[in-house]
Amino acid sequence: MVSYTAGVAVDKRPAKAGRFSRLFFAGNGAGYMFLLPWLIGFLGLTLGPALASLYLSFTNYDLLQSPQFVGAANYVHMATADAKFAAAMKVTFIYVILSVPLKLAFALALAMAFNRGIKGLPVYRAIFYLPSLLGGSVAIAVLWRQLFAADGLVNSVLWLFGIDGPSWISNPNYSLYTLVVLSVWQFGSPMIIFLAGLRQIPQDMYEAASMDGASKARQFFRITLPLLTPVIFFNFVIQTIDAFKAFTPSFIISAGTGGPINSTLFYTLYLYQEAFGFFRMGYASALAWVLVLIIAVFTAFSFLSARYWVHYDD
Repeated sequence: MVSYTAGVAVDKRPAKAGRFSRLFFAGNGAGYMFLLPWLIGFLGLTLGPALASLYLSFTNYDLLQSPQFVGAANYVHMATADAKFAAAMKVTFIYVILSVPLKLAFALALAMAFNRGIKGLPVYRAIFYLPSLLGGSVAIAVLWRQLFAADGLVNSVLWLFGIDGPSWISNPNYSLYTLVVLSVWQFGSPMIIFLAGLRQIPQDMYEAASMDGASKARQFFRITLPLLTPVIFFNFVIQTIDAFKAFTPSFIISAGTGGPINSTLFYTLYLYQEAFGFFRMGYASALAWVLVLIIAVFTAFSFLSARYWVHYDD
């Protein structure tokens, strides 16, 4: 608004803007200061690099020259002419389909065993949770490679029973399954979550079912599983996303090659090879965004389908 005082125009809008800012920040200054480090990290380390990689996915960029815009050429090449991309997708989906259900089933079985009440439960819980803390480390991947080598511990044990075991790591028929076993071995995190969910199920429901003559199997399928579906859904989504992002086991066990014959070529390892092996940063950025899209589609489908099998209190 503009007013006239003694023939001089005075603009009062800055004063109003200043008054609005003072009202907006009044009493909230401390909160915004506490949020500032997170905002700086989110904008500078998450959102900024993500948007930059989205732009680079439409360019030809090798770190040495300026990015050259090529449109959707990277995505077209990926879908039509990149056989290694198809191999990485196949290996990754097989790994996800096998490792996630096996890990969750194993974790649920142990959680139900612990839920019966055993002495020293905190000690056992810590011991079984330990593989989840160590499973993603380089040292464990190196140890796993030694265990399943041609002269490793696994074949030594099989030899005692007269079985001549194969070279698990170097044989393309078995190499991927050694990584699946490594993933299942890291069952500690979903086990703890399952155990917490089992503790929330009212015991009087089991007592009433027992009085009605329901067997243990019937109680499991009629009481435990339905009431545990929110926890199963949470573990399923989290573990599947982690499986899609798996990198270290394949990188260490295959020495960064994804071999033999691309049998352990995880999608993330192929992305790493394109980015830091061949310095095709533009193409690697396109691969990264395809992975983001795959995970987003999977997550959206999981939430849409949850209404048909996940049972909440309402």
